[in-house]
This record gives sequence, C-alpha cells and structure tokens, in this order.
Amino acid sequence: MTGKNQINLTEGPILKKLLQFSIPLILSSLLQLLFNAADVVVVGRFAGNNSLAAVGSTGSLINLLVNLFMGLSIGTNVIAANYFGARRTQDLKDTVHTSILLSLCSGIILTVVGVIGSKYILILMQAPHEVLTLATLYLKIYFGGITATMIYNFGSAMLRAKGDTKRPLYILFTAGVLNLILNLIFVICFKMDVAGVGWATVISQCFAAASVLIILCRETDEFHLDFKSLKINTHILAKIVKIGLPAGFQGIMFSFSNVIIQSSVNTFGALTIAGNAAACNLEGFVYTSMNGFAQGTLTFCSQNMGARKIDRIKRLVWISQGCIIIIGSLLSSLFLIFRFQLLGIFSSSEEVIQAGIRRFWIIFTTYFLCGMMDGMANCLRGIGHSVTPVITSLCGACLYRILWIFTVFQIPRFHTVYAIYVTYPISWILTFVANVIIYNSYMKKLEARLSSS
Repeated sequence: MTGKNQINLTEGPILKKLLQFSIPLILSSLLQLLFNAADVVVVGRFAGNNSLAAVGSTGSLINLLVNLFMGLSIGTNVIAANYFGARRTQDLKDTVHTSILLSLCSGIILTVVGVIGSKYILILMQAPHEVLTLATLYLKIYFGGITATMIYNFGSAMLRAKGDTKRPLYILFTAGVLNLILNLIFVICFKMDVAGVGWATVISQCFAAASVLIILCRETDEFHLDFKSLKINTHILAKIVKIGLPAGFQGIMFSFSNVIIQSSVNTFGALTIAGNAAACNLEGFVYTSMNGFAQGTLTFCSQNMGARKIDRIKRLVWISQGCIIIIGSLLSSLFLIFRFQLLGIFSSSEEVIQAGIRRFWIIFTTYFLCGMMDGMANCLRGIGHSVTPVITSLCGACLYRILWIFTVFQIPRFHTVYAIYVTYPISWILTFVANVIIYNSYMKKLEARLSSS
C-alpha cells in the first residue's frame, strides 16, 4: 500500500509530514473558496449591490443545508484513513464504493430540498424584498447542481485518507479558472446577473466531480473505483454515520446559529448585508488556511489511531495548534492592514466597505481562536470520539450565540452589528477550552486501556 500519491502519516517527522499533507490541502481549499469569491466579486462589480447582497446572503443557508452531508464525507475520510493505517485492504475497498454511492444519494436529497425550500427559508431569514428574488434564483441553480459538489467532496475525502492532497489541488485550480472565465462571460457578456454566476459554479463543480471520479477509476490500489461494484456496505455505512453524523450535526448547529446571526444582520439593510458578505468571503481565506491544519489533524490522528501510535497523536496535536496560531495570526494581520484595498475588490461603495470593516475589527483580531477550536474538535473525531465535539459546540457556540441574539441583542443599547459580531470570539474560546479538557481526559483513559490490553 505504497505509492507516489500516498503519505504515510504513521512514520517520519511529524511537522514535515503535517506540512506535506496540509499545504496542498490549504491551497485546494483556497481555490474552492475562489468559486464563491469570484461570484461575489463579479456580481458586486458588474451587477450592483443588490446582486452582491443576494449572492452573499445565501452562504449561511447553503451551509445549513449542506453541512449534514459534508459531515458524512468527514466520516468517510476518518474510516478510510483508519483502515489505511491498519492495512485493512478489503474494508478500504468497501469504504470507497459505499462513499461514492452515498455521495450520489446525498446530492439528490439536497437538490430536492434546496430547490423547493430555498425561497421559504430566505423569507424566514428576513431577506430584504429587493434581494429575495435574486437570492432565490441563485440558490435554485446552485442546488440544481449540488450532486457534483457532493461527489467531489466525498471523492477527495477518499484521496486525502491516503495522504493525497496534490491531485485535488490540481483539479480545483483548473475548475477555479473555468469558474472565473464563465463568470465573466455569463455576467459581463450575456448579462445573466446572479443566474450567470450560479451556472458558472455548477459547471465548474461538474468538471471537478468528473475529474475526481476519473482519478479513482484509474487507481490501481485499494482506492480503485469500479462502478459495477457500487453498493452500500451496511457495516461501513454504520461506521461512517457514527463518525460523520455527529460532525454533520455540529455543522448544522453552527450554520443554524449563523443563519440566526445573518437574519439579524439582514435587519440593517442591503448595504450592511453587502459589506458583511464581502468581509465573510475574505475571512474564508484565513479560515481555510487554518482549517487545512485542522483537516491534517483529522487524517493524521485517524491513520495513527489505526496503527495504535498514541504518543505520535499527542505530539501532533500541539504541533498543529502552533501552526494554526501562526498562520491565523499572520494572515489576519495582513488582512487588517490592507482592509480598504481588499474590501474595495468587492464593491466601490464607501458604505459597503465601511460595513465590512466593522466586521473585520472583531473577527480578525481573534480569528486564530476559531482555528484552534476546529483543530481540537478534529483531533477528537480522528481518535473516534465523535459525539463530544457536537456537545461542546452545541453548548459553547451555538446555544450561546442564539441566546445572545434573543436576549442581549434585543436591548436597544446593544442593538448594533458590533454586538452581533462579538458573539463569535467568545463562543470560540468557550468551545476550545471544553474540547481541551475532554481531550486530556480521554487520552489518559485511552492510554490506560491500551496498556492493559
């Protein structure tokens, strides 16, 4: 089970292997983020502030509907990496075929829910009347092609399980260029507005999905995909659900709290929505850079858990936390320094830029805490403790944010966008501390159990 597209994370220097795995993953995530960023930039520059607000206001709703199934893709990554580390060949083959079929089913379900329910959920989110029609159109097109997104994410999760983060990077680079070109053609040349960026995203995601399927079909190892062998292995599916469902539920709860926050932001009007959307897109570049190390922690812990190398897991956790702090603090500082120039990419409106800066000052001064929180949560998932991050996130982040919005934010003195944004860093601290306490307790029990056996 060796090859040029594999990285064995159970041996060798930890920092070097973590960087070797995470850097291509970070670049891949940044390129994927460019899909939505390109949408927002093009509509903001060439279609107007209402179109910018329409596309930007859909992010939290998309995440709410998609995160459950994205959690299942995390489950496939953990299970496949665990079998890879334990050298369980047949189980690994079954995981590949179960995961791809699961991605197809997930995409179909999301298409039905997204196309039918988008408008009604946007109304519940208090989307302004001037952006409701445009936002609904964008979402219907987006969810019409969501199956391709699911296939790519499940397929790339399989490749990451064996340490292959380079080929997904090459795929997303090509897809990102395609997305940008189509955005410019559809919006500028054909005047398709938000429909143009929606179709550009769908087409580029279809290219990414087809590419990852071709790679898996051409694999000659245990990750080879044979469409004739596609079937659900109930034993594997149960394991995927055990790991992935809690992760997906956690994502849903985070997204639900973000929907509540987005609904509160919506009450301040289209210009504030547009500024918030631009800032969120820029934040994504910092987040995905930190999250690359968090994802590295997940696969690293999963492989070493399969190989029963507990000391290696303990060293990795704190090395990855150090990487997250450094990259998060450095990038956040750069974004704050160049805040006017960066926000100006999305809109030339001074009101929109100032609205984005208000979010910048709260988020970027504390954003490394978000990365640390995700890193510890992924460590717990990687060692098979999947329910705990859900509980800590539910209490420390989601419920706290919701309670804040329905209590403190309702007080006239605190009815400001600053009062909304400050909920983020406090929730990150609460969740991170809880995860660290549980991690230390669980590792002691795990070491004692392995020693006795």
